[in-house]
Amino acid sequence: MTTQEHDHADRAKRGHAPAVSTGSARRVPFAGIALAAVGLLWMAAMLWSARATITGRADAETEVVATAYALPGIVSAALVAGAALALAVLGLAGRRARGTSARFAVTTGTGLALGALGAVPIITINTAGWVYAVAGGTVAAAATIGGALAGFREPRVVAAACWAAIAVFAVGFTLNVVQTPLLDAFGAGGTSASQTSAAGWFSLTQSVLGGLAAGAVSFTVLRRSAGEPLRWPLYAVAGAGPGLLLALTEALARTAGARVLDLAGRVSELELTVQRMLGGARLNSAMIVVFVGAITAIVLLGRTLGPARDDRDTAAAEA
Repeated sequence: MTTQEHDHADRAKRGHAPAVSTGSARRVPFAGIALAAVGLLWMAAMLWSARATITGRADAETEVVATAYALPGIVSAALVAGAALALAVLGLAGRRARGTSARFAVTTGTGLALGALGAVPIITINTAGWVYAVAGGTVAAAATIGGALAGFREPRVVAAACWAAIAVFAVGFTLNVVQTPLLDAFGAGGTSASQTSAAGWFSLTQSVLGGLAAGAVSFTVLRRSAGEPLRWPLYAVAGAGPGLLLALTEALARTAGARVLDLAGRVSELELTVQRMLGGARLNSAMIVVFVGAITAIVLLGRTLGPARDDRDTAAAEA
């Protein structure tokens, strides 16, 4: 028996778990790279779609309105992409980024670099207009904040929240593809009242399904991750993560991108009303995703736990 095998046998006799194998350790960077690839593709797709939509408008007013509509989606994608790429870089850095300061320096710097690149497609739409500079700066800030979030102590929770956020986006995209038949099913007719009611039910359905997807995906990612078992509050945080990111998206849009939204609201009174309604709807949707996602993750975790044994069962087992 070799020295290494003797150590493993000795640890097993003493009741210690064996060390994580090299193959298990190698899966962590590859999982981070996969998440970063998906996050970057999502951000690139949102930037390309926004640029194509904005540049396809006929005049400056409609370009501003299109920018205001596209800004929350780009910011949300930049948050997730910044965190995902920072996690991948952190995993590749390994021991060189073990300290708290070094870890946050790596993740924040990665998010900042990605944000600078992501701002270029927006700013170059019209370098003479401050609107696109503000929008590009908001995207850069979102990616930087996302990178900073990846520097927290439990990267598995951040990674699970990122995967869950991508799942929420996938649910929303799928429902928007079949939006017309769903609105008809919700009773949308020829009157504005019926259309408003159907739109409200559609938004609620999208939020609830997004929350269910967030809780299920985050729970699955955490259960399959390598390392020590996590406490149940961290499952709740991961499930609520996509909703918290959506709330952070709205906060960035109302602060860093406030001038863009204000300028779009000056186009007409109708547009001002629409912007306010959309902002409120996005915030309400984020809160629903927070609570449904957290509850779903906790319920799924609870189903994996066995029934608690009482003292008599313990005494019988010992006997």
